[in-house]
Amino acid sequence: MAAELILASASPRRSELLAALGLPFRCVPASIDEASAPQEAPEALCCRLSLEKAQAILRDFPDATVIGADTIVVLDGMILGKPTSPADAIAMLRALRGRPHEVLSAVSVCQTGAPPRQHLERSKVWMRAYTEAEIQAYVASGDPLDKAGAYAIQHPGFHPVTLGRMLREHRRVAFGGDRSLAGPCWLAIPCCGGGSLPPRDGSRLLSVG
Repeated sequence: MAAELILASASPRRSELLAALGLPFRCVPASIDEASAPQEAPEALCCRLSLEKAQAILRDFPDATVIGADTIVVLDGMILGKPTSPADAIAMLRALRGRPHEVLSAVSVCQTGAPPRQHLERSKVWMRAYTEAEIQAYVASGDPLDKAGAYAIQHPGFHPVTLGRMLREHRRVAFGGDRSLAGPCWLAIPCCGGGSLPPRDGSRLLSVG
């Protein structure tokens, strides 16, 4: 019998992405300290947090396969986490406006007795030149307050990115609450009995342990 699959997240979008595999699973959100360590690189932080989320749930469900995920927004080398207040969200959106930035999405899969597996997805995102009034209205909606970088790329009202430019430059466009479609779906299959898959171009597959 296949191990129970658990998503260590309360994100509706992450649930949608995993459901696209057609695999049965349940959500058990993980609560961890998401603060970065001194001098910790964005890539290392993203991978570490996704791993710690999965490991935290695995301790309570040792017979399960647990998926943890994390997303980090990076602007000019600086990590933009979840805003601490509406004013912080406004400041982030102003800093991002009309500029490109990088989005890192990491997924970790953990099983008892097996080395954890990780996938790191990197996407370049261009924000459109939204107005000050649009910023104020979006922040007032409350949507950006629990999101890295203070925005949801798929938000139908705010639609923050310049999709046309991203497509013209042949970049991968990452949609979702964690902004990575490929990572969760691609990595979960071999860990749930679907065999192994080779690394994809532009991504990294890591074995941790």
